[in-house]
Amino acid sequence: MTDLRGAKVAVLTLSDSIARGEHEDRSGELIAETVRAAGGDVVARDVLPDDQERIAARLRSYADALGADLVLTTGGSGVAPRDVTPEATLQVVDRLVPGLVEAARVQTLAKTPLAMVARGVAGIRRRTLILNLPGSPKAVQEWLEVVLPAIGHAVDLLREQPRTWGEPHTP
Repeated sequence: MTDLRGAKVAVLTLSDSIARGEHEDRSGELIAETVRAAGGDVVARDVLPDDQERIAARLRSYADALGADLVLTTGGSGVAPRDVTPEATLQVVDRLVPGLVEAARVQTLAKTPLAMVARGVAGIRRRTLILNLPGSPKAVQEWLEVVLPAIGHAVDLLREQPRTWGEPHTP
């Protein structure tokens, strides 16, 4: 587990059916629980339909107005025609952090060939790290297991609060 103490985290679920109230947001809840267990403060948790402009606007709002340190999205990152979360994310980030999603895809590929069609991206908008996670709770759990050890370090660096060399990044 990583240490997210003091981090302001926004969780955004992207799904037409969840936005319509047809399904429960299990993946968003899993992310929120995991963030809280790591000491993070969930400052926003929303659901939007698969609409690129609305997604991009909410990501900007989380970073610019809310000042979130970390934004974790779930859903909308596959190959279906309405899956536009990566495109919305690319619209708003200034720099990419490809290692996070590369590592998650490689590690989860050992469990399922479906990892090959995950299109999530990770990037930075000003001082906010934005990471697209898959939509299914199982995939979210698997991706979080891979990326969480590095996320605390990245958030610390973006907040210009790096730890002393040699000091562990886990509680």
